[in-house]
Amino acid sequence: MNNPGENMNVFSHGQGRYGRGPSSFWMHDPEVVFGEIGLKRGDSFLDLGCGPGDYAIYVAGVVGFNGAVYAIDKCAEMVNDLIKKADSQGFENIFGVVSDITATLPVADHCIDICFMSTVLHTQDVKKAMSQLLGEIRRVLKPDGRLVIIECKKQDAPFGPPRQARLSPEEIEALTTPGGFEKTGFTDLGYNYMIQFKPKL
Repeated sequence: MNNPGENMNVFSHGQGRYGRGPSSFWMHDPEVVFGEIGLKRGDSFLDLGCGPGDYAIYVAGVVGFNGAVYAIDKCAEMVNDLIKKADSQGFENIFGVVSDITATLPVADHCIDICFMSTVLHTQDVKKAMSQLLGEIRRVLKPDGRLVIIECKKQDAPFGPPRQARLSPEEIEALTTPGGFEKTGFTDLGYNYMIQFKPKL
């Protein structure tokens, strides 16, 4: 299999301590999320802004040993802790990478089936770099690959980002459409929502 991360600065297994950080994973049923996405064994999955890696760990079991999960975050401690947890659970198909997703992604061209971002786009530095980021996502996705985004609904809640920082589905589309993507699906996840996009031909 073509290795999307052959040039990545990948953390070795067994370093650090796993501590849960901010994650939207536990706010909805992962079977619903990934059932809608339609992940299958052998797929390659890129988790941008992976945080503590809850999604990456779950997906590793779905795509199996013939698949690959590339989890990128600029926080070295989180990536390191994710790899330790993956190692403790016997997952050898998770590759943790320390990198800023607003810069060039350390991933080979046209090798990713699903590019995934959960509660990442509401941050100011990511929004400012959307043109660069979407160009990189288009570069790494396979021709039939998809971009999947989960964000918090624009409403007051006792958790998650403040309401004024949240993005509506319409705002997400307004950010992604100029980058060459078109919406293919929408899923209501309760407190959050998920939108799927494909690159425009």
